[in-house]
Amino acid sequence: MKNLFTFLGTAFLSVAFATSSFAQVSATANASATIVTPISIVKTVDMSFGNIATNGAVGTVVLPAIGARTFTGGVTLPATTGTVSAASFTLGGTDDYTFSVTLPASVVITNGANTMTVNNFTSGSAASPGSFVNGAQTLKVGATLNLSASQAAGEYTSASPFTVTVNYQ
Repeated sequence: MKNLFTFLGTAFLSVAFATSSFAQVSATANASATIVTPISIVKTVDMSFGNIATNGAVGTVVLPAIGARTFTGGVTLPATTGTVSAASFTLGGTDDYTFSVTLPASVVITNGANTMTVNNFTSGSAASPGSFVNGAQTLKVGATLNLSASQAAGEYTSASPFTVTVNYQ
């Protein structure tokens, strides 16, 4: 009987130690990080709607980010166009990373007490829109100019520049 208790005790201790030795296991892992080029934006060209004529009716001039301007309502575009350009920005960042663009809702341009609203901002790029190629990208920004029926003649400009923001996605 003593041998049976010794055998059972030894078996119990073996199981107890075996169970506790398998109750805890370990693994290892490495830590890493990749630092990407900080995203950057630099204005290269201001937005200019060019020369515009009005006939006394409400109208708009649409200056797309890429393409030719168009008009509606009481607006015509004279043969002497003046400077017409979408705003242009040079962006910098890490190749193949994508970015998002945040545009203003509107901006007011003035000539003395006379005002016009610029809104419906759009953005575009000629190549690989929304991502960097060779660390760079050109972003164009267009908008819609809203003329009142009695828009006074003169040169209109914004009191402060409008903001375009880019962020990595």
